[in-house]
Amino acid sequence: MSAESTPEPGIPGDTGTNGPRHRAKGRRRKPRDKRTGLLITAWTAAGIVVLGGTGAGYLFFKLNGNIKSVDIDHALGTDRPEKVDNGSENILVLGSDTRSGSNKALGGGADDGSARSDTAMIVHVYEGHKKASVVSIPRDTLIDRPDCTDTKGDRYPAASGVMFNSAYTTGGAACAVKTVESLSGIRMDHYLEVDFSGFQKLIDELGGVQVTTTKNINDPDSHLDLEAGTHQLTGKQALGLVRTRHGVGDGSDLGRIQLQQAFVKALINQVKNINLFGDPKRLYDLADTATKTVTTDSDLGSVDKLMSFASGLKGIGSQNMTMVTMPVQYDPADPNRVLVEKEKSQLVWDALKADRPIPEAATRGTATGDAKGVVNAG
Repeated sequence: MSAESTPEPGIPGDTGTNGPRHRAKGRRRKPRDKRTGLLITAWTAAGIVVLGGTGAGYLFFKLNGNIKSVDIDHALGTDRPEKVDNGSENILVLGSDTRSGSNKALGGGADDGSARSDTAMIVHVYEGHKKASVVSIPRDTLIDRPDCTDTKGDRYPAASGVMFNSAYTTGGAACAVKTVESLSGIRMDHYLEVDFSGFQKLIDELGGVQVTTTKNINDPDSHLDLEAGTHQLTGKQALGLVRTRHGVGDGSDLGRIQLQQAFVKALINQVKNINLFGDPKRLYDLADTATKTVTTDSDLGSVDKLMSFASGLKGIGSQNMTMVTMPVQYDPADPNRVLVEKEKSQLVWDALKADRPIPEAATRGTATGDAKGVVNAG
């Protein structure tokens, strides 16, 4: 799969996949709790902020006060991959399910303030900012997590053979970034995090997102029941789609990633095709929700900085985007986990470092989840 040809797929404690992969005959899926994978691409959220920034000055300052930011650079210090000065940028986008406030009702469980990251995407913007590659990292990947320090200064020891998404649970954004940099050898220039209660509201304020399903999807765990055909998804339905896995493919997180990638493309198309400037109230409501929904690194922690960043990405459409999953295989010892295909993953990381398209050989023969083509941009 290369950056020159966009695929048409079907789309970051203990929060593992409970549904088996390639199950043996007679084996039953274990119950899945109601936590969800959240996603949104950097340019979609930031693009709405750009629109919101066109209002009056007092609106600008209100929006500015909405944005939450974390000083990741200070927490990580100098022990990081060297920044590549070739005109490209790398952004880590996480979807989080903080278990408090409005997120509690959506995710279930105790209002304990804890947080998990079920969706992780490395967004590589190529020199010239006309195209991008997105690499999804499966939450269930077993990795060696480096020691890390969170933004409060608390230190956490390294751990071997743990799930990828445990990094965020352990040390928050800074630990997640350090783990991704350790895994890829690539410095993350920026960080964007989206919470799922804000995601649902954002989709509703956009008027929904149109997708086409090629098969029926019925998953009571994610409250999703869609017949094959074209749908204008509400926020609740969109949230169900990006969290479902029992209703598609082999029931794994990899299949869910394929749905997520397809939904991201549909979402980008939706944002690009809406003329918001004729409706100032809707424009402001979207910007207000978007700025409340995202958490950024401190370099993007104001509306003007986020506007400047987003304006450099607005030329990227879904047709200029390649979306792949980090090369993995199912763990022979545990079908609920995946292992990094190190040689093939290195092909991905080397391509991004050199600002080149991801070679097709990097993903050939790797585990996929068997959900490709189930959902497409409507």
